[in-house]
Amino acid sequence: MRRIAISVAATSMSVMLAGCGMLNATESSDDASPAKGDDITLGLLLPEKANTRYEEFDYPIFKAKVESLTNSKGKVEYANAEADAGKQANQLQRMIDDKVDVIVLDAVDSHAIADGVQKAKDAGIPVIAYDRLAEGPIDAYISFDNELVGEVQARSLLEVFGDQLSISDKIVMMNGSSTDPNAKQFKAGALSELKGKVTIAKSYDTKDWKPENAQANMTEAINAIGAENIEAVYSANDGMAGGIVKALEAAGVTDLPPITGQDAELAAVQRIITGDQYMSVYKSYPDEAESAAEMAVAKVQGRDIQFDALTRERVDSPTDKDIPAQLVPVVALTKDNIKDTVIADNIYELSDICTAELKAACAELKLN
Repeated sequence: MRRIAISVAATSMSVMLAGCGMLNATESSDDASPAKGDDITLGLLLPEKANTRYEEFDYPIFKAKVESLTNSKGKVEYANAEADAGKQANQLQRMIDDKVDVIVLDAVDSHAIADGVQKAKDAGIPVIAYDRLAEGPIDAYISFDNELVGEVQARSLLEVFGDQLSISDKIVMMNGSSTDPNAKQFKAGALSELKGKVTIAKSYDTKDWKPENAQANMTEAINAIGAENIEAVYSANDGMAGGIVKALEAAGVTDLPPITGQDAELAAVQRIITGDQYMSVYKSYPDEAESAAEMAVAKVQGRDIQFDALTRERVDSPTDKDIPAQLVPVVALTKDNIKDTVIADNIYELSDICTAELKAACAELKLN
């Protein structure tokens, strides 16, 4: 069993490892008499649209998996909060009023949504935290190993320098939103690798993860440090990496420093091919979304053995302890493994990536 404590302060995060047996999630024959049938309604609340993954991958993959698990009888009631915590609270309340059978929640603000989670619990509706650990009495949590994400990003930057790495090398850190518990974990993981090896000249917590806010922050960093003195940029996700590139280009930088990212957005994959972005973190959205659907359906149908097999890890939030969880692994995406990741997993077609403008760059990487 892997146990992760997630608190308000990233520095108080702790990880403990201990042995734990695992039951294959597909072996659920002794759950043959579910509490409910296939005619169920699942609520799915996603946080925003600035990151393209939610509309393009998470929602459609989740919906398709629910249909396959319920013989097309299960329904998904979907809402996107567009980075508005108040709007999401209203969406959650509407689902409670509609008496959905279970709610899968990716919180805009993990603390602010706690009251809504409690209301769902009081109404007898299970809540599964998706991608971000919401506060309140949630029944389970599924996400990627977020501290590992930050570690992978930071290690990738350090590897660029090789033997030339120096504590005098200046790095800008563009972290995610302060209201997102995942951002705290990414940051903590990155700092565990960067501290003592480079100089973090500027660090920002980027409001709402918005690329335009990252661009403004990066412009400020360039003015304070000097573009020629920035050796690398840690960007917590791809959307912000795009804003960072715009700021650097506006400052006249033609030879861009290595920039990290996360989410393997199409634009980021193309930037990696052209050399404008060094890497991204590929997270298998099919694995996460499909597992979340399996967890939600198993919870509603009372398939306890299957649910336990899908949530064999445990996490602590600021309000609750020993929350059943599943942590999905991640992969560093560079120009060397595009075929083995986003193409192999059918996230993108080769034709989506290698447009006419990128034909020569793709050919150089033998992607055509």
